Amino acid sequence: MPEALGRHQMVRVAPAAWRTLLMRRPEYDGLPYVADWAERNWPLVVRRPAGGEAGIPLGLPLPPAQGKRRLSFVLEASALRAIAPPPRLAEAAPAAPPEWQPTLRRLLDLDPEARTFGGLAWQHLTGLSYLSPTSDIDLLWRLDGAPEALLAGLSTIASEAPMRIDGECLGANGMAVHWRELAEGMPEILAKDARGVSLVARSDFLAGAGC
Repeated sequence: MPEALGRHQMVRVAPAAWRTLLMRRPEYDGLPYVADWAERNWPLVVRRPAGGEAGIPLGLPLPPAQGKRRLSFVLEASALRAIAPPPRLAEAAPAAPPEWQPTLRRLLDLDPEARTFGGLAWQHLTGLSYLSPTSDIDLLWRLDGAPEALLAGLSTIASEAPMRIDGECLGANGMAVHWRELAEGMPEILAKDARGVSLVARSDFLAGAGC
């Protein structure tokens, strides 16, 4: 995988390359939205590679009305025409339900640079319906020199929010830790990156958080 691509990165595929790819994937024939996904300029998301995959592993989650299917693809770098991080929460917030809005404003006050992935991101990016009354919100925060203040703020907001707040704190070398696990203060925590999952010392993760 190119060094610039990591988990949650959004990529847009050249329509010609997308059509060629789908010709090799007849099992996806007839699925809603898939045939013209690239023509609509909708992105795919970088996922963790499975064993033996050669190329860039990408995912496409269909809306819940289509069974919440998660389609998997592998493409060469030459097929990609744009790469971007997941959208900022501030950009995606208007696509969220009205009852979420007060909580989203509090989250943005806490960290205006927070980003979102999951259902809210896909609803914002495609205009399709990905959220339901029981949906969670998935967020990304890049830690700075005061991670404990962020974690304390998240704990307070989450205790009063109408939806579950999930998400990851991003630290050094592309590693990510679920914010709740980090907030619990355990000496060792599970960290994810593009290659897999590993157990790391919480102090080590926080020491390199701003890298």
